[in-house]
Amino acid sequence: MSGRGGPGGFAERIGAQVEDADDGGARIAFEVGEEHLNPAGTLHGGVLATLVDTAMGQAVRTTTGEGEVPATSQLTVTYLRPGKPGALTVTARLRTRGAHLTVCEADVEQDGEALAHAVATFALLER
Repeated sequence: MSGRGGPGGFAERIGAQVEDADDGGARIAFEVGEEHLNPAGTLHGGVLATLVDTAMGQAVRTTTGEGEVPATSQLTVTYLRPGKPGALTVTARLRTRGAHLTVCEADVEQDGEALAHAVATFALLER
């Protein structure tokens, strides 16, 4: 899948847009608005977790066969600095693919600075 579009589900509902997804990688664009902020006025960590999970899921889907469905089984997000209103980008890539588990990484950047780094394991389920 290459090209721009919504990822579907919750991530699309909050405004995530898939810019590219191909060959074990994916890139998501997101515009942080006031509705995405926590009481401290910074980007809510749950929004970031949703974005990295979605980007990594999109990356995994570029390598799955017919009937394989990736399901997040582990997600670790390291928050490096607070996000603010404005554009950000999430870039995800496969690190290792096994018969039943796949490991991915994702990085979030805003204004040329790293906001978060994530690692996830996806189980490959049969439909």
